[in-house]
Amino acid sequence: MKDQPVEVSLAILYASGQFLMQLRDNIPGILYPGCWGFFGGHLEPGEEPEEGMKRELLEEISYVPPGLIKFGCYSDSGVIRHVFHAPLTVELHELVLGEGQDMGFLTPEQIRAGCAYSEKTGQVHPLGSPHHRILLDFLERGEWGVGSREWGIFYN
Repeated sequence: MKDQPVEVSLAILYASGQFLMQLRDNIPGILYPGCWGFFGGHLEPGEEPEEGMKRELLEEISYVPPGLIKFGCYSDSGVIRHVFHAPLTVELHELVLGEGQDMGFLTPEQIRAGCAYSEKTGQVHPLGSPHHRILLDFLERGEWGVGSREWGIFYN
């Protein structure tokens, strides 16, 4: 049905006070080409958002987090974004990039600025607008910072 919104699951993955992001391919016709964004993607028919998130992470970076915590749901112009967060419990070099042109850790300062440099492309790239908005919300909601139980991984 054309009236049905597209549903996607997205992951906020973090380690050592930074966020793992994907630099999307720079291909005409995809959403936010050449922008930093979350790992994740479309849900299969009948698939629950958490299961879809695990499937997408396995496909895109060969990683399944020990657990996913639902952060929220963002809807706009026909897209429902189910957003989860989880710690990244492996080293970056252990991940296998299966989609996108680069991946890397972005600092809170880069997120607030809305752009970050890619070693692979040698250029600064913007964050995709919904990804930027969601991360700013995540930082603002107090789930970030010293004393937060969920963020203790940053300060251990």
